[in-house]
Amino acid sequence: MVANGVKALVATTATVAVTFGMSATSAQAQLIQIDGSSTVFPITEAMAEEFMAENSDVRITVGVSGTGGGFSKFCNGETDISNASRPIKESEAATCAENGVEYIQLPVASDALTVVVHPNNTWAEEMTVEQLEMLWAPEAEGTITRWNQIDPSWPNRPINLFGPGTDSGTFDYFTEEIVGESGASRADYTASEDDNVLVLGVARDPNALGYFGMAYYLENQDSLKAVAVDGVLPTPENVENNAYTPLSRPIFIYVSKDALERPEVSSFVEYYLSNARDIVPEIGYVPFQASRYENLLGEL
Repeated sequence: MVANGVKALVATTATVAVTFGMSATSAQAQLIQIDGSSTVFPITEAMAEEFMAENSDVRITVGVSGTGGGFSKFCNGETDISNASRPIKESEAATCAENGVEYIQLPVASDALTVVVHPNNTWAEEMTVEQLEMLWAPEAEGTITRWNQIDPSWPNRPINLFGPGTDSGTFDYFTEEIVGESGASRADYTASEDDNVLVLGVARDPNALGYFGMAYYLENQDSLKAVAVDGVLPTPENVENNAYTPLSRPIFIYVSKDALERPEVSSFVEYYLSNARDIVPEIGYVPFQASRYENLLGEL
């Protein structure tokens, strides 16, 4: 059975690294180094655990420094694979090119970026894109601080915000789709690249609102409530039928071409794509059609 990657990160920092396989002291262990997105982490963690069960001579480390932090390491040649909740930026691709790091981009699943509130929040069960923009735009900082400023019928209570840090691909995606510019956001909120910090923050505060990947919501439905965006809830079905817009998105792994020449890396990537249809739904994301994974395998 796949271990739950969402729970595995609880009470960790944004630079956590989880190691699977043989001990670090084993001279025979072949090492695969991975870092990046906390959104993609649970899938990669599960894949690593399953792969380890069949390949005891391989050790895999999976770090969580956010998509941007992961690309920084990847483009410096420090990692073999980078988890990413957004496509690589031009500036990051330029750094890779400068350092001679060639790569392939592999979309591995779809995510419904989820806006959440505390279960006791009975007023903001649905929000429009315009209301979310009003709340998260840079000009809202220090100005939009109470729920009734978003909707006069809502209570005169403080809004306490939780969201990804600026190294997060989820932050980039949300700000681009909701605010209209990647990276444009108010800064007066509790930020973390570790989504479990955000989960705990919202779960403990009836006045809170936050956002992160769907898997973290699904794993914590007993302590969180998903907000319908323009009347549509984030569900696998609404992702598949393209009803949950604009917050549905693909998520990726980036693989170094040099690393891919190593048998242990190529075997792991092939395992990842071959088993995505089974493992991705267990984690809480939406898999692609089988034909898409077959096409990606053909590109390796």
